[in-house]
Amino acid sequence: MTSQVRITEIFYSLQGESSRVGLPTVFIRLTGCPLRCVYCDTAYAFEGGTKTDISAILEQTEAYSTPYVTVTGGEPLAQPECLSLLKELSDRGFDVSLETSGAMPITDVDPRVSVIMDLKTPSSGECHRNLYENISALKPIDELKFVIETEDDYQWCKSKLIEYQLAERVAAVLFSPVFGEMDETALAEKILNDKLPVRFQTQLHKSLWADEKGR
Repeated sequence: MTSQVRITEIFYSLQGESSRVGLPTVFIRLTGCPLRCVYCDTAYAFEGGTKTDISAILEQTEAYSTPYVTVTGGEPLAQPECLSLLKELSDRGFDVSLETSGAMPITDVDPRVSVIMDLKTPSSGECHRNLYENISALKPIDELKFVIETEDDYQWCKSKLIEYQLAERVAAVLFSPVFGEMDETALAEKILNDKLPVRFQTQLHKSLWADEKGR
């Protein structure tokens, strides 16, 4: 039987986050997520979607003629067949990244895939869902993201950065302000003042296209 995953959308855009920001990328958005972060901007992917053969997803992805693919959600790893999709994409020679909440195990993700993993901050409402065992499974090509809304979030992120020596574990630690909530300049200045070994990022796609779907 052909493997299937439930997808909300496949689209071609510029990568808006991570160290790959600005690269033309195919996004494969899987449906469903067990978390309900208060600042979530993809709630439309919680339900619905279409069960799609992985072979059909590969064919559609190849049509865009770019090496960069991001599998996102929702929470992609909530679907077990996501692991097969990631392997098949890697087998086809794509440069694959996975955006995951950090609430699902990453140990079985194909090692060729760059995992972009969140640690949920207190203001998300889902901090208790962080699976800290995942930190030991992170690879040097992976990245770790903190979405920051408040001063308490920022101090919490600093403490985790030190506690788990995160900057030494992964390719980048990303500090991202909640769009429209955390002042971007204020967060940038905090990072500079505290001399943190992190990458400040904003969401490029929101600056270009706001909350337009498929962007």
